[in-house]
Amino acid sequence: MHFRSPKDATDAGIATVYQDLALADNLDIVQNMMLGHELLKTGLLDEIAMEKTAKKTLADLRVTTVRNIRQPVGSLSGGQRQAVAVAKAVQLDAKLVIMDEPTAALGVSQTALVLDIIEQLASRGIAVLVISHNLTDVFRVADRLSILYLGRMVSSGPVANYDTNSAVHWMTTGTAPNSNSHAATPQSTEG
Repeated sequence: MHFRSPKDATDAGIATVYQDLALADNLDIVQNMMLGHELLKTGLLDEIAMEKTAKKTLADLRVTTVRNIRQPVGSLSGGQRQAVAVAKAVQLDAKLVIMDEPTAALGVSQTALVLDIIEQLASRGIAVLVISHNLTDVFRVADRLSILYLGRMVSSGPVANYDTNSAVHWMTTGTAPNSNSHAATPQSTEG
């Protein structure tokens, strides 16, 4: 598909959670989640409906670490901020959520929260494409693995066909590891 604008991709059910999260620190959780998709009632912002939508979305994702949905996003931990960014994407009825380095610079408990959210999305039938160099996280949540070398896909297949060593070998050399390892063979990326 070719999209003329980000709105076209959103309308097609594709949501992106950027590495920098693209959140406004000075706005609260509800304002961030509804930004660009505000609910109106008689021409004015429907704050009650927006709060209910935000609360329901966070509850559906089992995000329980946020105490007050009216607190500024700038006061949240990294994992909580990531949860808000994902919730924002999910509330738009996304069919595919693309996450760029979702656990970069997060602590252990914050990383666990984000990985749990990824698993929640998958259990709801939402496809999640995770772009990451953290193989521990990838192997925990992935069904399939696609490995790039210098911007070109060199191997793709079920995650069970890989182990950490074979994945690193593909990533650093662009070639198959020796025949004794459990690595998928490269698949053509041509049309």
